[in-house]
Amino acid sequence: MGIAYDALAIKEAAVEKVTISPKYQVVIPRSVRERLNLQPGQQVQVIPYENRIEFILLRPARELRGLLQGMPTNLEREADRL
Repeated sequence: MGIAYDALAIKEAAVEKVTISPKYQVVIPRSVRERLNLQPGQQVQVIPYENRIEFILLRPARELRGLLQGMPTNLEREADRL
């Protein structure tokens, strides 16, 4: 399963280079921290994907409350799903 990226958003995002420390640590650039409003102690999931590393912000379940509000529920279902 691939992740679709908005090409325009990638174009507009500043490409930053970081260095891996001897302890295998990296510093997230200030511009990225500010853009994503990252806070100390916030957790991310690290996923190796093809030839890159992806960081996925982990959000508490409480933040997801109401995420599907307004989603249509009157969709036609398949016969075996009734």
